[in-house]
Amino acid sequence: MTDPLAAWRGNPFFVLGVSTQASRAEVERAGQKLLGLLALGSASARHYDTPFGPATRDADSVRQALATLRDPNERVVHELLANIAPGAAGKHTDHPGAAWKGAEHALGWSGRWAE
Repeated sequence: MTDPLAAWRGNPFFVLGVSTQASRAEVERAGQKLLGLLALGSASARHYDTPFGPATRDADSVRQALATLRDPNERVVHELLANIAPGAAGKHTDHPGAAWKGAEHALGWSGRWAE
């Protein structure tokens, strides 16, 4: 059985543990640090959290993430995907309009979903 969220969990920003606002130098530093830790066998470097649950990384996934983020066109796509709903996965609410309340706030609207 394949993981339907694998592509989301494999977002280069999640793999490297950096913000979508990170500079190119910060991305490179994070990647090199992770490669070093993985080479040393660090258990903490093998795991990372995503809005879609925990995931594992290896040296190859770090190298692929670095290569992807070096391409400006690819970086933009992954920035958008990483920012779609950070932290929203896994949250559940009984109020059917709660998700829309956040969307309205993001669009600059307020007050529609008064609680």
